[in-house]
Amino acid sequence: MTEYLELDEGTIAYDLTGQGPLVVLAHGMGDSRHSYRFVAPALVAAGYRVANVDIRGCGDSGVDWKGYSRTDIAGDLVALVRHLGGPAVLVGQSISGGAATIAAATAPDLISGVIELAPFTRAQSVDLGGLFTAKGYRTGSLLLMRVLAAGSLTAWTRYLDLAYPARPADWDAELARIESKLREPGRMKVLQKMMQSSPADAGARLADVRCPVLVVQGGADPDWADPRAEGEKIVADLAQGLGELAVIDEAGHYAHAQTPTRVLDLALPFLARTLNVA
Repeated sequence: MTEYLELDEGTIAYDLTGQGPLVVLAHGMGDSRHSYRFVAPALVAAGYRVANVDIRGCGDSGVDWKGYSRTDIAGDLVALVRHLGGPAVLVGQSISGGAATIAAATAPDLISGVIELAPFTRAQSVDLGGLFTAKGYRTGSLLLMRVLAAGSLTAWTRYLDLAYPARPADWDAELARIESKLREPGRMKVLQKMMQSSPADAGARLADVRCPVLVVQGGADPDWADPRAEGEKIVADLAQGLGELAVIDEAGHYAHAQTPTRVLDLALPFLARTLNVA
């Protein structure tokens, strides 16, 4: 059953399943908690209590929030962990990777570890060289510009074609779910506002993080000309010894849905170390 957390500005929807140490899953922009449909049950089976969240403005959470920055999302995640009784490991994808960084920096008593999947956690600039040398990055950038400028759902679905180099078996149904949700009043505007938000607030807090961080990049992610280099920069900005980087060469921007077994192979040992699970 879906549960709801009432906050000052709106309502956050989440599913809570399992027993054991707490793991909170947070998805990327334009998506919903359903993107973790393969990962969440496996974490429950491994002995974790899993809160799978629709971040503000997405999925079944409310719209019309005042802001959609990573700092705003981080506040929601911290509030949920406090509500459920931490500590927790946060798993954040894309925009939520940056939010998880801020949450860890601001609430070290509640956040004991962070897994960042294809995270936007540093201030970004256009890779001019990459636009010439990396076709996926060039095409993806142009499609995302159309989403930002015109709210084009067609451009967003074409971007997803790039971001999933190989699609899950249920992709047709999942894409229909994504399209249906983004057609709801206000949802595309939320996506555009999230795209307008800068990751600089997350990058500014990387040095303040005191818990272990696992960064997972997809080698075929069209969001960067060089996804590995982006992951290396995030790790370098953390305190020495806290960060580790793993690259899944065949994965795009949604490794948790495209290659869930590979993500779990990385996440489960990290969770066991971080949450002291035998």
